[in-house]
This record gives sequence, C-alpha cells and structure tokens, in this order.
Amino acid sequence: MQGPVPTILLTLALGAGGAVLAHLAGVPAPYLTGPAALVTLASVAGLRTHVPDILRDLCFLTIGIGMGAGLNPEMLRAAATWPLSLVVLSVAMVAIFLPGAALLERVFVFDRLTARLAASPGHLSFVLSLTAESRADIAIVTVVQSLRVLALTLLVPFAVAMLSGADLSIGLPPGPILSIASLAGLAAVSAALGWGFKRLRLPAAYLLGGFVVSSLGHASDVTPGLVPLWVSVPGFAIMGTLIGTRFSGTTPSLIVRAFGAAAALAVLALAVTVLAAFAMYWALDMPMTTLLIAYAPGGLETMAAISVMLEADPAFVAFHHTFRVVFLTFLVPACLPRVRA
Repeated sequence: MQGPVPTILLTLALGAGGAVLAHLAGVPAPYLTGPAALVTLASVAGLRTHVPDILRDLCFLTIGIGMGAGLNPEMLRAAATWPLSLVVLSVAMVAIFLPGAALLERVFVFDRLTARLAASPGHLSFVLSLTAESRADIAIVTVVQSLRVLALTLLVPFAVAMLSGADLSIGLPPGPILSIASLAGLAAVSAALGWGFKRLRLPAAYLLGGFVVSSLGHASDVTPGLVPLWVSVPGFAIMGTLIGTRFSGTTPSLIVRAFGAAAALAVLALAVTVLAAFAMYWALDMPMTTLLIAYAPGGLETMAAISVMLEADPAFVAFHHTFRVVFLTFLVPACLPRVRA
C-alpha cells in the first residue's frame, strides 16, 4: 500500500467506514463527523492518508451548490438585518483571538508570534503563509489550527443539538429534487467560476463558485430543486475525510504537545460563539441553528457543509464566514509583533 492510488483508496475506505459507524451509532452529522474522526485516528496512528485535489474540488463544488439550493427570496429580504450581526461577529472574533493568544503565551508558554498565529480563529491557509514568512513554529501552528478545526467540526453539531433541538439526522427537506440536466448545468458553470476564483486566489474557490451559481439559479427559478442525497452524502463524507488527512505524517508527540492548546482554543471559541448566537437570537429572532453555524470559527468549507446538512440559512452562513475570512485578513497581521525573519 505504498503507491498513491492505494493510499487514496485506503483513505476513502476509512472515510466511508467512519460514516457508516457514525450513522449506526447515531452520532450528530454522521457523514461529516464520522470520517473526520476515523481518518484522523488513522493518520495519527501512522497510516498515510490522502485525498486528491480533484475530489477535494468536487466536494467543495457539491457543498456550494447545496448551499445555493437553499436560497429563497425571503432570505434575501432578511439581509437588511445583517449589519448588526456582522458587528457582533467582529467583536466575537476579537474576543476569541486576543484572549486565546494570551492564553497560549502565558499558560502554554508559546512565544508571542507563534501564540497569535496559532490562536487565529480561522483563515488557515493565510495564517500558514504568514507563519512561513516569520520566526514562528510552523509545525505547532499547523497542528494547533488543524486540531481546532477538527474539534469544532465534532462539537458544533452537538452544540446545535443541545441548544436548538434540531434534528441532526441526514435527510432532505420537503420539495422537488434537482433534475440531472439542471444539476449537470449548475456543476459545469460552477466549476468554471470556481476555476476563475481560484486564479484570483480566493479562499474555498470552488465552494464559492458553486454557491454563487446555484444561488442565482435558484433565486431566478431557472434551476429549482434540492441536491439529491446520492450527491450530497458523498460530498459530506469526502469533506470529513479531508479534515482527517491534515494529520497525515504528524507525530503523536507533536499532537500531544498541541492538544491542550487546541482544546483550550476550541472551548473558548465555542463559548464565545454560543454567547454571540444567544445575543442575536434575541435581537434578530433568527433560528439558533443558523446563528451557531454562522458564528462558529471553523473552516469555511466545514461550516458550509454543516449548514447544508442541518438546513441552516445558507446565505446568512456563507456571507458571515466569508466576512470572517476578510476580517481576519486585516486583524491577524495588525496584531502580530513587528519583528520578522
């Protein structure tokens, strides 16, 4: 099992096995959390795991189309209430980032630069590029950030279940299903736009491409219908598998060193997220499910997948996570020590 093809097949088999086991165990959001957990365990145990770029991009495309399929005119009219929510999200990001960095520096004895990069509540690719250009410990930043994303992937569905009472079993809401022709058309145009976004170096390019094209198609009623389960479920499973592959080649000692810091950051992030969601629940009278997923500082692609799975407001979730990435693009560099390599 040394070649890339056997490695890919083994990885996908582990992801599928994790999805089945999580489904049988009644775990929340099983087709996402199950593969993430099992592939992570396998990677940490020393197995080489890998998901090819083409499958990753197809997964993001599928999730983006699924998000856009949930858009409707009522949601667009509700956008007038979002500025207050964006202010609360910005305050929440600062409340996670700066106290989290101080915690890593004072309790876990990270140097200041490493602590602030490791504590960033998202925008992983940007954070790693900053880390590579500095004197920070890139290995510890990568593992802490990856563990943080994994923890939020596993914890957010449980938090949603406890605080909102939402049904976390996978299924389709009532309504028509996208025809094969409409689905193929959306996929083709979405892939072209995603390729363009990628050339512009936008984060989650294919997911955003799928969301934009699907949103336009559904808002105009040109492509009515929901993404069928035979397309969406494999997309969720590949997303979970992809999260687990981030730990491929990581040593157990590095995991142990980073675990406490990542756990502390995840608990802080979840606590601030819940407080912000409750504040906006009373102010905007929006569903708690949508607010929790929109404010949780997990990976944009991961939170997008959870939003589709749990039938949250896709426009609200996508806009807030995109805003979070843009906000962090300015916040993180502004808070870094000025001494660089």
